[in-house]
Amino acid sequence: MVTSDKGIISLKHSIMEEICKLAWAGELDAEHKDQVVYEIIPGPKPDYRCCIYKEREIVRQRIRLACGENVSTKPHSKNVVQVIEPACDDCPISAYSVTNVCRFCLGKACLNTCKFGAIYPGETRMHIDPQKCKECGMCAKECPYQAIVHRVRPCKKSCPVGAIHYDEYGYCVIDEDKCVQCGHCIHNCPFGAIGSKTYLVHVINEIKAGKEVIAMCAPATEGQFGERINMASIRRALKKLGFSDMVEVGLGGDMTAAYESEEWSEAKKEGHKMTTSCCPAFINMLRQHYPDIFENNSSSTVSPMCAISRYLKATHPGCVTVFVGPCIAKKSETLDETVPDNADYAITYGELRALMRSKDVEIIPLEEDYQESSVWGKNFASSGGVAAAVIECMQERGEDTSDIKLMTCAGGDQCKKALTLLKAGKLDADFIEGMVCPGGCVGGPSRHRTEAEVLKARKSLLGQADDRKILKNLENYPMDKFSMYRDGHM
Repeated sequence: MVTSDKGIISLKHSIMEEICKLAWAGELDAEHKDQVVYEIIPGPKPDYRCCIYKEREIVRQRIRLACGENVSTKPHSKNVVQVIEPACDDCPISAYSVTNVCRFCLGKACLNTCKFGAIYPGETRMHIDPQKCKECGMCAKECPYQAIVHRVRPCKKSCPVGAIHYDEYGYCVIDEDKCVQCGHCIHNCPFGAIGSKTYLVHVINEIKAGKEVIAMCAPATEGQFGERINMASIRRALKKLGFSDMVEVGLGGDMTAAYESEEWSEAKKEGHKMTTSCCPAFINMLRQHYPDIFENNSSSTVSPMCAISRYLKATHPGCVTVFVGPCIAKKSETLDETVPDNADYAITYGELRALMRSKDVEIIPLEEDYQESSVWGKNFASSGGVAAAVIECMQERGEDTSDIKLMTCAGGDQCKKALTLLKAGKLDADFIEGMVCPGGCVGGPSRHRTEAEVLKARKSLLGQADDRKILKNLENYPMDKFSMYRDGHM
């Protein structure tokens, strides 16, 4: 992924690569892990922290995450997204602070308006006690010189559901009851203090055990590695890594669209409003913040990832399914015990690249083609793509869709606005397509390239796909062999 956090990405990926090498070699013991720590942070001088001891502790915590374990300060956490406390210590504790613009005026409106005794005079300007400040903002509002500024930490600012706060020492704390596991905070922390658990070691162990491990590549994959790298190229690289095969999850998009369209048709007749079921962060948002909407308005159709996993488990009994995509929240979906036969593991593009480097595997352009999905299924990766595919299915069945009102939401704020309107009974739309990432999955937090680069490459690659219809395409697959509903019923 090309971002401003390039140094953090490099460190994280180098750790994952070394851990993968140890896993392949069967040397993932305490002694070899400690060798990785000293190889990455040899000393004697620190490179980016106050001392090599802190740097080494951060690496140790990253190794735990790379092995799919919790960081040591949260041994019982169920969250995929976690805070590495030793790395989280250089952000300002106080959200409100007095700048040098302060004129130390006689009026002292800031002091007089504060109800919590948080503001006090210094020698040349006013000061704010972060332990007493309640962040009401009245001081900043009343200051005639705008000398008091409100600084929001980047992790907190990026969180779409207000799941981040800070403890008495200023460490970032994630409220797991609120967190939707979207992962936006991970790439917005300039110190790399937030990371996610990685399941590469688990995948390696499954391959080494001789199991049939099948990769499932998200629709957003096309375009991530340039316009010369098609799905056939990625499939070949995955097989060289030891995967038995690869299936594109765009086919799952076709499956989801077909079944969700039937729900939409029924809901439309009844005047019942519905939300889509594909984005795991959106589903987490519904469950945790809008439970009534989740129970009454959410589609019961499974996500494309789950659809492909169930298809593979029905046709390849005993296989292990691994999702590959730009999404952190997909990891939480694999851990959801209420949805049977979902993907066993989910990894990101960055994690895939670390896995490839550990085995000296490269993705190279191929002339051959590979397509199992319609273009509609492939476009599940972009905002509006899910709704477009669902409507296409309705039209393929001969239904009139001209009067359908849609609300397409891409980004946490848009999703919350739509759901708030639905909850209040004021939504002027029949269906909500919800994606927590701006732009949809192509804008996911773990994309490999910038969204603009991905979209440019996708335009070329998708232009080479055939124009097969969704329902006709699904006639080639045993849809009667597995359930397309969340609870697993047929």
